[in-house]
Amino acid sequence: MTEADPHIHVEQKVMQAGAGYRNLLASSLGRAPDAPGVVTTGCGLQVPYAMTSPRPESVTCLACREHAHREHLRYAEQVERLGRMPGAPVTGAQAAEAARWARDLAKRFSG
Repeated sequence: MTEADPHIHVEQKVMQAGAGYRNLLASSLGRAPDAPGVVTTGCGLQVPYAMTSPRPESVTCLACREHAHREHLRYAEQVERLGRMPGAPVTGAQAAEAARWARDLAKRFSG
């Protein structure tokens, strides 16, 4: 962990970061997991959890922005494939909406 690092990063597991994911776990399991003190970032550093953000406008580490961009595009492709599978738990329209959301975030991370 670098104490002098002024950048805001993204967690390495981008799609499992932030309040939305914690709320999903809490509603599924009936309890919220504790936020970690230190996390591994998209650029490979270990930083305090407080120095990360899932919001593209807040992330200042360029390597983390590129990592988040790639991860959101990968998620969009995966959810689109899932929506086309027979018996999928989501409809094609729901999958398309989730893919649009992920691509929008990817674009915001790249810009």
